[in-house]
Amino acid sequence: MDKVLDSAAEAVGDIPDGAVLAVGGFGLCGIPSTLIGALAATDATGLRVVSNNCGVDDWGLGLLLRAGRIARMTSSYVGENKEFARQYLSGELEVELTPQGTLAERLRAGGAGIPAFFTPAGIGTQVEEGGLPWRYAADGSVALASPPKEVREFGGRRYLLEEAITADFALIRAEVADRHGNCVFHTAARNFNPLCATAGRITLVEADRIVEPGELPPDAVHLPGVYVDRVVGADPADRRIERRTVRPARTALQEA
Repeated sequence: MDKVLDSAAEAVGDIPDGAVLAVGGFGLCGIPSTLIGALAATDATGLRVVSNNCGVDDWGLGLLLRAGRIARMTSSYVGENKEFARQYLSGELEVELTPQGTLAERLRAGGAGIPAFFTPAGIGTQVEEGGLPWRYAADGSVALASPPKEVREFGGRRYLLEEAITADFALIRAEVADRHGNCVFHTAARNFNPLCATAGRITLVEADRIVEPGELPPDAVHLPGVYVDRVVGADPADRRIERRTVRPARTALQEA
């Protein structure tokens, strides 16, 4: 089945208000910026987004956030986004902060059809006890707090129950995809993209390069096409570095 569409706009065109989105990437690495840009050009609002972080103020998910289109974030990291912090502290945005490994496993479990699992992460903290502010009121008080989690003991150690995450749509970015949706990711872009892809009921992939079926060696495939519904080409120039760090240039004398 050929899953390639003509445009990102076509791919995101049926995402409705209030949809739950699982969005891949880590920082600005491997984020589906082409699909996010296309979604930002629609009227979809009240979105409930699951992603490691929320981009930066003027890029990635930050575009949707700045436009007031995101109602809730499930993340492990606030990152470099000042608007994210402002909306959260002013009560405009609901935020569920989740330990990073737990977030990854909740997505993996959702994709595997596992409804919940026990983990030691968060034991002895507010993750277990509840009371983490999910949403603030305008006066700075806590309007909605996280509930306490169920705890059980296995082998003399305490574990808390975490529920799996599934999403209405998953937006991910691959380095290469074939027309059947089989995907290959480049290095760190593999962190959350495959997990989000499997957790989505409808999965949208943007790829730097689209190849014909059979061009990808089976052993090289990171995400089988069975998890993918739509494929579009990504803008190859649509990349940013979150925090550029370079060393001073070496002179010819120093090199000698």
